[in-house]
Amino acid sequence: MKVKTQSKKVNKSWLNDHVNDPYVKLAKKEGYRARAAYKLKEIDESLSLLKPGMVVVDLGSAPGAWSQYLRRKMAPEGAAIGELGATLIALDILAMEPIEGVQFIQGDFREPEVLQQLSECLQGKVVDIVVSDMAPNLSGVESADAARMAHLVELAVEFCQLQMKKDGALIVKVFHGSGYSQLVKLFKQTFKVVKPFKPKASRDKSAENFLVGIGLK
Repeated sequence: MKVKTQSKKVNKSWLNDHVNDPYVKLAKKEGYRARAAYKLKEIDESLSLLKPGMVVVDLGSAPGAWSQYLRRKMAPEGAAIGELGATLIALDILAMEPIEGVQFIQGDFREPEVLQQLSECLQGKVVDIVVSDMAPNLSGVESADAARMAHLVELAVEFCQLQMKKDGALIVKVFHGSGYSQLVKLFKQTFKVVKPFKPKASRDKSAENFLVGIGLK
């Protein structure tokens, strides 16, 4: 029974933190599906990577907060609907509610049929930016979770090598802990410029971090 009681306390504490989180309140106010939108916003505003007219692919896009930010960023005057002079493609194995101007592909981007759909959406264009907020279902076993996370990051890097312009950029979520140094090494082997980033919108208690790789070697 102690375990259940502790679990209830933890859940209650998390819920309390979540409800009172300023980014959760801001997301609700500004119409974002998740507070995660502000993580991408901070990275973008710090590094000035995203520009109107670009071709951007959002890997692991559901529920869609990053795609929402991309859509507004690429639109004249930051509109959530209407004119859009960019190509935005979102992929996830989970379903995602539609976002105007974002082409969504449900499936595993390692599968040939999904890559074929992506190719059709691109219509011969090459990707400028790849963003990935992908994370595995966590087991609580640090070594296993780190291995799963590393695998997702490696897949995102491979995707960039196949689909992205030489001077493009990848923004990917990582966990700062076991396996982190190996992922930084992978980025340094793959990209000309590597920048680690911990947005203010990432909770202090979270091991979540982001790596940005600019320019394929």
